Amino acid sequence: MTGTTRATGHFTAAGWKEHPVTPADASPRLARATVTNTFTGGIEAAGTDCAYAVVYVPGGTGTFAGIELFSGRLDGRVGAFAVEERGSFGADGTVRCVFEVVAGSGTGELAGLRGTGEFTARHGEERVAYTFAYTLG
Repeated sequence: MTGTTRATGHFTAAGWKEHPVTPADASPRLARATVTNTFTGGIEAAGTDCAYAVVYVPGGTGTFAGIELFSGRLDGRVGAFAVEERGSFGADGTVRCVFEVVAGSGTGELAGLRGTGEFTARHGEERVAYTFAYTLG
């Protein structure tokens, strides 16, 4: 992206609620999950809404995809937006995720927002660092 601004910070998860879609002994196994996060730093958003589809494969690994809705501030600008998230997790407890703003989802001072971001987390980590590169307009 040309003329991008980079925002960084941390988020914490307030809870993970998972619901099986397939039987627990199925392989691969499918579940849906909801989570609420609180973001600080460049993105300031308390109580985001996030929904995932999760696929568990043998060996304790898998992938996920979902949508997260933000309402708050981005570098001081007030508004809301949604991101599409895709990621994977390994048997070692490492979670890698990339996300992209859903086109047209920015509202208020965030209208016209475009951007991508990422994070890497370890199972049990309370605060997770993120980066987000974006443009407005």
